[in-house]
Amino acid sequence: MITADSPGVTTLIGRLVDDSRTLVSAEVALYKAKASERVAAYKSAVIFFAVAGVLALAALVALLVGLILSLATLIGPLGATAVVVGVVLLIALVLALVGKGRLAPAGGTA
Repeated sequence: MITADSPGVTTLIGRLVDDSRTLVSAEVALYKAKASERVAAYKSAVIFFAVAGVLALAALVALLVGLILSLATLIGPLGATAVVVGVVLLIALVLALVGKGRLAPAGGTA
């Protein structure tokens, strides 16, 4: 039942539009907050992966130096360096060829 102090249809439509705008802006703010939270999580994960990669590379260098020092007692410093560098380059070549093979199309010719 409509009374004299009931709001008019235009007032109700105006409130509906205002509430809809408020709802949409709240939803947009929520999605922005979720996106920034995900970006922050990925950023910290990337930093940890980068540090882990640097430490793994340092460990690999230490291992190679240790191999050279160990072999140096048997074949001398120059020979040990040549053997270790040669083996590492051979491993790198094999990995590069495997990677190149994975880039080729599955059914085509390279």
